[in-house]
Amino acid sequence: MDAVTQTMTEQHSGRKHIVDLLARATKAELRTAFEALSPVPTYAPLRGPETGLVMVRGRIGGGGAAFNLGEATVSRASIRLSTGEIGHGYRLGTDRAAVTLAAVFDAIAHDEAQRQVLETGLLAKVAARIADEEKRTEQETAATKVDFFTMVRGED
Repeated sequence: MDAVTQTMTEQHSGRKHIVDLLARATKAELRTAFEALSPVPTYAPLRGPETGLVMVRGRIGGGGAAFNLGEATVSRASIRLSTGEIGHGYRLGTDRAAVTLAAVFDAIAHDEAQRQVLETGLLAKVAARIADEEKRTEQETAATKVDFFTMVRGED
């Protein structure tokens, strides 16, 4: 892999992580981070925000034949900052304000210095919240686990 390809791959994997966290951020987290920006960026909508449906597909056991599980509501928006950067936002649900803010933060992340501020601020908080939620879910699930191999059978 040459240096240019490697750099592009690193940028795309970094952007994928950013877009993932922005999609999972709450509206309050996005709004608070937006209001803390100085100066507040000006932007113009390119597309949307708009809401539609996507088909969710699944597999039994992760390896079986794919089947249509159902539809999910998704919102998307694309914006252009006054400085020229373009951002896109996607998220489950119908919250058009939140998806627009996610698109703004995606556009802001194109600037290296702004991205580092974004990663240490908003994205770090969102990642920490998600990790806490996953840990809590794991603990709740572990509390209900039954270890059948330690149970004593009556005829022994």
